[in-house]
Amino acid sequence: MITIELLQNIANKLGIELAIMQAITKVESRSAGFQKGLPVILFERHIFYRQLQKQGFNVEQLAKKHPDLVNSSAGGYLGGISENYRLAQAKKIDIDSAIESTSWGLFQIMGFYWQLLGYPSAQHFEQHMIESEAQQLDAFYRFISHQSNCKLLKAMKDKDFSTFAKLYNGPAYKKNNYDIKLKEAYENYAK
Repeated sequence: MITIELLQNIANKLGIELAIMQAITKVESRSAGFQKGLPVILFERHIFYRQLQKQGFNVEQLAKKHPDLVNSSAGGYLGGISENYRLAQAKKIDIDSAIESTSWGLFQIMGFYWQLLGYPSAQHFEQHMIESEAQQLDAFYRFISHQSNCKLLKAMKDKDFSTFAKLYNGPAYKKNNYDIKLKEAYENYAK
């Protein structure tokens, strides 16, 4: 379980307010990195399609055979712990690509960032994500503090929730009101 002390430590290291860390934790993960003993994940079939294609797999053939796992379009989500089942099925096709195509834990960090975050392999990254919420928090810290994400960190420091949501969740963030949810959560924690 993530404690206030752990969040405060990361906030201090990033030079941001604790309330920002709390808001991001709440909005990204609904405050839990595990559900029924399994990591909270979301398997992205369109990312799996892309990752498999990079590895030279015949993605069109796989998409016909497993459209719920390999697809050029996003979707097919089962939600909750059922996403772990989808991941297990995808691993039967290619372990590393499956891990890379999954967003992991409290902060939903995509597996394809494993190298950027300093893990020796996708499987090593996965081991950390299934170990504890503290490891998931460490991955978030590695992600935000990486030089390539300086705009994300600046948005956090400036409390620019729209920019943060756009950079962190992609251009569809408005559809899910991520910026509004982050601002409301921040205001609640800042009280």
